[in-house]
Order: sequence, then structure tokens, then C-alpha cells
Amino acid sequence: MSDATNGLTYADAGVDIDAGNALVEKIKPAVRSTRRPGADGEIGGFGGLFDLKAAGFVDPILVAANDGVGTKLKIAIDTCLHGTIGVDLVAMCVNDLVVQGAEPLFFLDYYATGKLDPDEGAAIVAGIAEGCRQAGCALIGGETAEMPGLYREGDYDLAGFAVGAAERGELLPAGDLAEGDVLIGLASSGVHSNGFSLVRRVVERSGLAWDAPAPFAPGATLAEALLTPTRIYVKPLLAAIRATQAIKALAHITGGGFPDNIPRVLPKTLAAELDLSSIAVPPVFSWLAKTGGVADAEMMRTFNCGVGMIAVVAPDKADAVVAALEAQGETVMRIGRLIPRAGTGVVYRGTIGL
Repeated sequence: MSDATNGLTYADAGVDIDAGNALVEKIKPAVRSTRRPGADGEIGGFGGLFDLKAAGFVDPILVAANDGVGTKLKIAIDTCLHGTIGVDLVAMCVNDLVVQGAEPLFFLDYYATGKLDPDEGAAIVAGIAEGCRQAGCALIGGETAEMPGLYREGDYDLAGFAVGAAERGELLPAGDLAEGDVLIGLASSGVHSNGFSLVRRVVERSGLAWDAPAPFAPGATLAEALLTPTRIYVKPLLAAIRATQAIKALAHITGGGFPDNIPRVLPKTLAAELDLSSIAVPPVFSWLAKTGGVADAEMMRTFNCGVGMIAVVAPDKADAVVAALEAQGETVMRIGRLIPRAGTGVVYRGTIGL
């Protein structure tokens, strides 16, 4: 083996293996905090393990989802507010699992950066662990990639991968969706993690700095308000599904808003009729619409406008489902019904309060 005294090292090339090892040690307590039946919550091996039998499943179907946070990351990067962006990462994946009736079991993350800062990385992973605790899933592994030359120093990207399970025959949507079924909306926590390329353009047009007081959220800076993490609906929805056995379908309102997401869970013969006047629109959306001059139709196709999740239930079961969700702390709105489809998959009635 040669001993080149003037030779280059990996650290000279911009990759610090010691920093990566330091990050792993920093995040171990956060990872352990996500333990659940089926996973011990440890990291450091070449792969994560999960025991479906220990989790209580008899004849499970696995359901997988992956996602990122989008350009909401840019606000976290520009303001050094990294503590909650990991919650968004988990939320965007596990909310896509629960709409299929699946219980999230485990999560893996991918964190890529130009130069690894162990403290910054630990803050991000702490947010991921918090999201996993909210969703009841274990953080069983991930990957940290330091890639100088591909990412500028200070920049990073995140991707998440979640796997859940449902017993065979219990997946959603159910096959009995029918005309007259009620649409129940669950309030969002804000913008969640969609449309931030437009959000950042609106902020640019407003002339406000990230540390300026948020016009729509007293007591918070603009960055803090816009970084409000995506609501995780997993535990309330699973509790309502199990308590009532009455939820026929669920739609996660992400990119594409109402017109693109609701029809994904409906048969081609049915459409959703939304009563826009029944939707309680949070102030952030009114500010975005007015400041950016964004039309109502564009708002409803880009953002959740205050409704992060929609459940479809039979009319005679609606009261029970609403009660079950409210008992879990959800803010619930009856926002429409299913009608025969004559054209588009979503029909609007009334005016949204933007």
C-alpha cells in the first residue's frame, strides 16, 4: 500500500466521513424515540428490519409511498429554521399511506447536502423523528450524502420513504361509493408542503423579509408562519376507521388541490360537488391570493385552501364519523357530496372565502 505524503484525501475533496459518523451518533436518541412493535428503532446497520407478526398483522398487504418537501426547503435553508421540515417530510408520505387504509409501519429518509453540518443534520432528523412519533411509525434507517459540487454549501434536499400495511380486504377506497355520500373535510395546519414555488414568488412580490411579522399570523415571523409543518392525520383517521367502520374513501389534498386529488379515489361515474362556502379558509390563503393576485381557481388547484384531507362516508354514518374525528382533536367540515359525473370530477357550488 502506497504512502503518498502529498496525496489528496476524501476530506480535501469536500467529503468529511467523521462528520457523517458524528451525525449518526447525534441522531441515535431521536431514532430510538420512534420505537414501536415490530421495530427496535436502532440504526447503523446496512438495512432496517421490521417484524410484521410482532406488529400484530395476520394477512397484510404492504403499501409504500415516497415524497419530498419541495421548495418549502428553500425557506428553511435561507432562514436556518430546520427544526420542523422533517415533520413535513414524514407527513407527505404517511398521509398518502393512510388514505389507502394502511397503518404506517416504518420510515426511511434521504438527506443530501453540499457540506455536512452535524448540528443542522441532527435538527432535521429530530423533526423527522417527531413526524414518525406523530404517525406511529419507526424511523429504521436512512442515508446521508455529502456531495460537494452537486449542491452548493448550505443547500440540502430531503426525500422520504414510508411503508405501511393493512389487512387483506380492508384497503381503501371501498367499492360501494354512491351518489349522496357525504364529503367530510379535515382542517389543514396551513399551506402544508405544496405550492411553495408560487408562495415564494408571492413573498417576493410583497417585498417582505423572512423575519418580518407575518401579516396573517400575529406573533410569528413570515418564515415561521409559512414553515408551519404539515398536519399528520394518521392516528385520528385510523381511530375513526376502526371505531366506525364507515369511511369509504380518503383523499389527501396535496399538489393539484381539489380538482386533481379528489377524483383519484372516485369511480368514473361519480363526481364531488363541493360547497365552497362551507370551507373555513385560513388567513394565509387569503393573504397569498390577494398579495399575488391569484385567481380562486388557481388557488384551489395549487393549495389545500384549508382542507388537508377529505373523507367520503354514507349519509347515515356521517354523524358518527364526525364525532370520532372530533374526539381525536380534528376540526371537521361537511363540505359536499357525491353526484353523478357529467363532466369534470369536481363541481363547485358557492364561493370560497379567499
